[in-house]
Amino acid sequence: MTSASTPQPLWSPGPDRIAAARITAFQAWVAERFGAPADGGYPALHRWSVDELDTFWQAVAEWFDVRFTTPYESVLADRAMPGARWFTGATLNYAEHALRAAEDPARADEAALLHVDETHEAVPVTWAELRRQVGALSAELRALGVRPGDRVSGYLPNIPEAVTALLATAAVGAVWTSCAPDFGARSVLDRFQQVEPVVLFTVDGYRYGGKEHDRRDTVAELRAELPSLRAVVHIPLLGTDAPEGTLAWSELTAAATEPVFEAVPFDHPLWVLYSSGTTGLPKAIVQSQGGILLEHLKQLGLHCDLGPEDRFFWYTSTGWMMWNFLVSGLLTGTTVVLYDGSPGYPDTGAQWRIAERTKATLYGTSAAYVMACRKAEVHPGRDFDLSSVKCVATTGSPLPPDGFRWLHDEVAEDLWIASVSGGTDVCSCFAGAVPTLPVHIGELQAACLGTDLQAWDPSGKPLVGEVGELVVTNPMPSMPIHFWNDPDGSRYRDSYFEMFPGAWRHGDWITITDHGSVVIHGRSDSTLNRQGVRMGSADIYEAVERLPEIKESLVIGLEEPNGGYWMPLFVHLAPGATLDDDLRARVKTTIREQLSPRHVPDEIIEVPAIPHTLTGKRIEVPVKRLLQGTPLAKAVNAGSVDNLDLLPFYEELGRTRAQG
Repeated sequence: MTSASTPQPLWSPGPDRIAAARITAFQAWVAERFGAPADGGYPALHRWSVDELDTFWQAVAEWFDVRFTTPYESVLADRAMPGARWFTGATLNYAEHALRAAEDPARADEAALLHVDETHEAVPVTWAELRRQVGALSAELRALGVRPGDRVSGYLPNIPEAVTALLATAAVGAVWTSCAPDFGARSVLDRFQQVEPVVLFTVDGYRYGGKEHDRRDTVAELRAELPSLRAVVHIPLLGTDAPEGTLAWSELTAAATEPVFEAVPFDHPLWVLYSSGTTGLPKAIVQSQGGILLEHLKQLGLHCDLGPEDRFFWYTSTGWMMWNFLVSGLLTGTTVVLYDGSPGYPDTGAQWRIAERTKATLYGTSAAYVMACRKAEVHPGRDFDLSSVKCVATTGSPLPPDGFRWLHDEVAEDLWIASVSGGTDVCSCFAGAVPTLPVHIGELQAACLGTDLQAWDPSGKPLVGEVGELVVTNPMPSMPIHFWNDPDGSRYRDSYFEMFPGAWRHGDWITITDHGSVVIHGRSDSTLNRQGVRMGSADIYEAVERLPEIKESLVIGLEEPNGGYWMPLFVHLAPGATLDDDLRARVKTTIREQLSPRHVPDEIIEVPAIPHTLTGKRIEVPVKRLLQGTPLAKAVNAGSVDNLDLLPFYEELGRTRAQG
């Protein structure tokens, strides 16, 4: 029910849009087929989906006609988190479902993919051609000895070859993993060395911001440092010849071969994603073929309202879970738009131009890009034909209220604005898009179906209208089946279940409003999340502290109220060292080249020492709170700090920033 205090929405879907939404047809069908509530709209459907979790996911599988090669015995044999066991006994294949539209003769020559580079010209890859390439490449992978469970890696930009390689890997039952080519060798090796890939797909370089970036030296380093490799495949994006000892992409994808889809267990690994914690190597998160298939069908087919007539464009790179999510648009028969290039080249309005030229119906971007367009006084609705765009979705960080207003005023008044939030950890959304609900400024529309999303206080009590920890109290099929190299599951448990055993605690501050919407306040931990790309502080420390002048460092990422993101790096210098322009430049170059250009600090600030806990851990979260303006007495447990005298500096800096 809507309470009396519910604010006026910025936008509400009209009756025609509600009637046409796939989620409306789904609700009528589950009411008839499974006794779900026919009335009460989305809130009633959501309540049923979490109360009757097994039945809900059975309904999703039936509604989307999931092809089980071997039928399942039970939908949810064990509800425990971690360790939930879904669709036991079933076998299937993700890639078979991603290529189903190619089986329809009427669709075979339609575009499955639209590839766009910085020229902004869209080049189609048809469903028939994509299926043929996947058939050819999966046969070659098998010929190379790739078997179910083997890892296949890609050091690739957002190009059709990356999609083909992922689907061919899944068809074989092997496990895909990728990094974007703007990642430095150390960042890539910290990820790929954990999983020991047998095949590496690479490019010779990439184009970004109007320039060519040669990556052949980095590829040579990866080859030298990955002894598990049996084959390296060269994709000549910049036109260079295949290096000695590599295979040519064109030869591996030349044959007209029908794809063979390995029937694998529901919980068989599909891919490995990486989410950095605050210490140690990035977490290597393993998600399953079946779990991702069902979660993405629900998310894309119901929440994003995507189908065969749609075109799905999300600005992303292969190093971010949103790329995997974007590729899954194929599951709903949707044409997927792949943009490989700078988000703002040749001008800030670039992404709107791509949305116009590809006739995107759902266009996804970062909150930071929306705010950059606002600041640059871009006028998308005036300057581009965006009549095809039904929905603009944002993620990566919370979309500020001014971002909602700008999209409404500058794109279209009848625009569905979907601010969504989830995580690499589930490769999906906990809350966000619902095509049949109103949009309120600064709020995500609702928790997603099958997701019992709650805000908890420190004692585990659910809160409404107050800030709490984002908690999910029932399992989702796409939750990790395990982390790589975590044999006893301890790292997995520590990551999500330490604070509230048996409930998933994600590490975000949220408010659930009295009208069921969700407000995200940013991270409650110290993971750096910039432009949607997450990196652990440990990655920064490892790179920076190799410089002899840096004794120790502390990096903090702060979501700002205006939608910006401030990332200062505090450095404790070695005796005799000076923080001059030269050292600042070398610190920034080190991070840009070894880790990621997105994680170069905004400021480098000298401090007399770095504060630690009594057990020697850098205290990142308390410092983050101090910089956000929280008083020292509330931000820090004084008894847990090795040198309390170091902290008033951060408190004062936070106070100064708050005063502008």
